[in-house]
Amino acid sequence: MKKTPVFLDSLVTDMLRLRAICPFSWRVFQFRPISCEPLIIQMNKCTDEEQIFDFIERNKAILSEKQVGCAFDMLWKLQKQKTSLLKNVEDVRDHPQFLTLHNLATNKFKLMNDDTLVNVLHITQQFAGESHDPLVEALVTEAWRRLERFDIKLLSEFSSCLADQHLYFSPLMGKIADIVHRNLETTQDLSSLSVLMVNISSLISRHFQQQLVNKTELLFDTIDSSEVNVATRITRFLRNIKYCYQPLLEKCNNVFLSNVDQLDLDSISKILRLYKFLQFNSFEFIMMAKKKLTEMIPLCNHPASFVKLFVTLGPIAGPEEKKQLKSTLLLMSEDLTGEQALAVLRAMEDMESRNSHLIKRVTSVLHKHLDSYKPLELLKITQALTFLHFQRKEFSAKLRELLLSYLKISFIPTEVSFLVYAISLLPSPHLDEVGISRIEAVLPQCDLNNLSSFATSVLRWIQCDHMYLDSITGKQLKLLQKLDHYGRQRLQHSNSLDLLWEELKYVRGNTFPESLLEETIATLQHFVDEINYINVVEIASFISNTDYLSTLLLDRIASVAVQQIEKIHPFTILAIILPFSTLNYDPPQRDEFFGTCVQHLNSYLGILDPLMLVYLGFSLATLQYFPEDLLKSIFNIEFLSRLDSQLEILSSSLSARVQFHLMELNRSICLECPEFQIPWFHDRFCQQYNKGIGVMNGAQQQIYKMLAEVLGGINCVKASVLTPYYHTVDFECILDKRKKPLPYGSHNTALGQLPEMPWEPNTEIVGSRLPPGAERIALEFLDSKSFCRNIPHMKGKFAMKKRHLEILGYRVIQISQFEWNSMALSTKDARMDYLRERIFGEVKS
Repeated sequence: MKKTPVFLDSLVTDMLRLRAICPFSWRVFQFRPISCEPLIIQMNKCTDEEQIFDFIERNKAILSEKQVGCAFDMLWKLQKQKTSLLKNVEDVRDHPQFLTLHNLATNKFKLMNDDTLVNVLHITQQFAGESHDPLVEALVTEAWRRLERFDIKLLSEFSSCLADQHLYFSPLMGKIADIVHRNLETTQDLSSLSVLMVNISSLISRHFQQQLVNKTELLFDTIDSSEVNVATRITRFLRNIKYCYQPLLEKCNNVFLSNVDQLDLDSISKILRLYKFLQFNSFEFIMMAKKKLTEMIPLCNHPASFVKLFVTLGPIAGPEEKKQLKSTLLLMSEDLTGEQALAVLRAMEDMESRNSHLIKRVTSVLHKHLDSYKPLELLKITQALTFLHFQRKEFSAKLRELLLSYLKISFIPTEVSFLVYAISLLPSPHLDEVGISRIEAVLPQCDLNNLSSFATSVLRWIQCDHMYLDSITGKQLKLLQKLDHYGRQRLQHSNSLDLLWEELKYVRGNTFPESLLEETIATLQHFVDEINYINVVEIASFISNTDYLSTLLLDRIASVAVQQIEKIHPFTILAIILPFSTLNYDPPQRDEFFGTCVQHLNSYLGILDPLMLVYLGFSLATLQYFPEDLLKSIFNIEFLSRLDSQLEILSSSLSARVQFHLMELNRSICLECPEFQIPWFHDRFCQQYNKGIGVMNGAQQQIYKMLAEVLGGINCVKASVLTPYYHTVDFECILDKRKKPLPYGSHNTALGQLPEMPWEPNTEIVGSRLPPGAERIALEFLDSKSFCRNIPHMKGKFAMKKRHLEILGYRVIQISQFEWNSMALSTKDARMDYLRERIFGEVKS
């Protein structure tokens, strides 16, 4: 028999003594292997869950905290390797040995190192069946205790675990935000920082938001150009904080364009949704997405994937692709879920698709699921069906009933406001006393956005409720007064532009009641010195929508643009110029302002979005500013071809608007800058566009008859005349050199007929076709839309038209609605005298 070595005999003796002295320590010692590596190696060789569970069952008495973490890791890796159809999370979660592993983790989590702790938390959440898993709660509590020592990578992983539990507003997420803030200066890992930015975005200050944006800009060039996930997270962060920051978005967009092969349907869908929310336009990305998504049409044969494709591709598809998408969806329509039907309906709204057969199929699915939709979803359904002109009494009645039932129990101001707005879109928009009292109950808590929404709804009721009792309209008028009172109160209590703007940024100025708008402008004027390069674009956009001329605010916008142009992104210049164009206002430093803006844009002309360039050219033209380089970059074959490609993927209404603005710009250059030698090429478009004009409203018919009397006969006045370059003139007459009206003969236009164009297109001077000394007169009736909302100052488009008519040889007489309907012209005789004075210069003695 072989003799035991002396050193081993001695070791055994010492261990027996240790056991006698400290039995507890001995128990711990005897179950811990000398090395945990062999067990981890064994685990790594497992190829399915059953092998891992067998391993756990055999070794549960000796597994260390590290091995427990490894077991969780292996189970999750196996799940990630499977397709969604093959994943068996529930089977794993319900396995007896998973419970064993769960209990082991519960007993050993305090021994785990930080990385293992957070990893086990993440994996446990993926498998958890209960909303409050005890292990998850214990792991979160332990991680909170260790939080200060986490590095940024681990901090980002832990924040994602909290985000998975929707703990965006928790004190713990606030603590993470504080740690990020304190360590931001030394942070160099943009990948981890981008995760944290998304997760803490709901509870950080505007100043901290800006710090994160600045830090991201600094670090962006340190990441690999293939980091699509990082770029997506940065875009999500900008969406979360509602900040369309062009420089960062461009960098992210370049990453997406450079990694087209990595982008699948899900990622393209996500990026396009983010871009839409941020109103960021990338023609190149949309064209790439359109091409890639079109190739997927034959491959998506499952309703879930095809609906996602329909929703993503539909709004940017060309006519052929749209036809293919609709025909395929019709075949699948009966298999749609309620959620999918809503997604399809909203996509059809974006596509402006009024395919009645498909709408009926989709709404039949919606009707089946109507009871399961939440208030905001009901609003989306109502808006889409209103836009698509879908009317079915039974459906509308059920929708109204559901909206009213939600309204009676809702107490959240924003929710109440959109429920009321949805009801106002339905055929019977009026509310009973219970509905009105619900609005009144939340008014003290409402912000300006809510109040504006309520005002829009109430005004719609008043317009539609003429068939109901006067008492209802009286209650609505009282409600409007209360809305006005609370709006004024909020405005008067505003103490900074930043806080005020948080409420105004989603308000469209043209929906504000008159008195509230006046108070809003006064408040903005009070904070005029706080307008700077950071907020100037948003303020300018708001003013554009109000139609309210405030020279103080516009002068400040121009001053900020001139002084801080280098800090303003070139792609936002259009928004800054737009209020000046819309409201027909030249700031004191007019040439310096426009020159600075255009100069700032010049090096970007080749990459500007085609739509933006057309709108920019038109806006400057209304202001009689014609930068040659900018205009020649529009009127060339390459640009117009690029624009044609973009028009194919726009909705029909937006495409028509862009084409019309291009025509107006083309006309303006031909008339006002013939030296540029840019040809007129819009005859065919104008002939098509002008098919629908010629019908006169009541006021115009009244003026037409009076003009016939004043001028000496119906054959001396012509209605709805088309000029060269296709301006439409309400009324035209010709006076000879003795100021006697000249008859038109048999070529006059009767009421309701389409206008005719008596001159040849491209005729620059019409006077040459008249008898010597004669003059051609254009009489234009201008309604309230032709003027600024607060003063009778003519808006840009109408001032430009007057210039053009004068270039064409007309003497232009503009009849304002305010004058025509004034007390001074309240009788027929007074109006006849007014017309004589304007046409002949006669003043009745």
